[in-house]
Amino acid sequence: MSRPHETAELLRSRMAAGVLSFPLTPFTERGELAPDAFRTYLRTQLAADPAAVFVACGTGEFFSLTLDEYAEVVRIAVEETAHRVPVVAGVGYGWAIAAQYAARAEEAGADGALLLPHYLVKAPVDGLVEQVRKVAEATSLPLIAYQRDYVTFTAASVAQLAKIPGVIGLKDGHGDLDQLQRLKLAAPEEFLFFNGVATAEMQARAYSAIGIPAYSSAVHAFAPEISKAFFTALHAGDQSRVDELLRHFYQPFVELRDHRPGYAVSLVKAAARLRDLPVGPVRAPLTDPTPEELTTLKGLLATGLDLV
Repeated sequence: MSRPHETAELLRSRMAAGVLSFPLTPFTERGELAPDAFRTYLRTQLAADPAAVFVACGTGEFFSLTLDEYAEVVRIAVEETAHRVPVVAGVGYGWAIAAQYAARAEEAGADGALLLPHYLVKAPVDGLVEQVRKVAEATSLPLIAYQRDYVTFTAASVAQLAKIPGVIGLKDGHGDLDQLQRLKLAAPEEFLFFNGVATAEMQARAYSAIGIPAYSSAVHAFAPEISKAFFTALHAGDQSRVDELLRHFYQPFVELRDHRPGYAVSLVKAAARLRDLPVGPVRAPLTDPTPEELTTLKGLLATGLDLV
């Protein structure tokens, strides 16, 4: 079997049994990369047995990493997972720069790459497809495209993506289920789809209803116990338990997340610090929560942990 096919099948089987982990990238108080802290933190993530580790992606502040820092983060992730779970590395910006990141991820031993939305400009859909094609041609890593913000694929363009050698799936960050159903119907059965909206648990039931049960979990980055409890309840069809977790933890967390731009990462990192995980602050342009917001977050975290 080809490497893309093997990776796609491995991800498919593992996504049926657990959530996708998107680890944070630890920094010191001076804003420097903290490699030893990353090793320590990553071990807590792996102890919860995620389906896969998507390192240096949005939650991991890919956009704030230098190329050398990025390579070190991916290398550490590969070493710590020791091939127990797949490691998928974020790549992004324009295709030429994304190809450089993909090369470093490949050198570090990653199993695949997630192509994050490109930088700054809006583009027609044929340009979006060509962007994916250029990156796929530049790497032997299996590639997952990511639609979010101003990157939106059509049904016809997803059918094109699926024909590009090395492209194995699509992460959706829009949450438009009508559009996503059309994309899924246009793609071959083996093409991977997963829910990648912010705080994906809020829409996990709806995604599952259209045949996309897999999702990324930012909550796993700071409270794998809560993330795992939700996944277990969802897959067991325990609707009352799902409602309980959504009502008392996830929905209030989303309301707090919506206070300021960037809190989809900043709150996650702050919650990890509240649990004494060595992740440090966010890098600019993100900002850490206010003292008042941290107090609210601490209460929410306590409630969530009490529930599980």
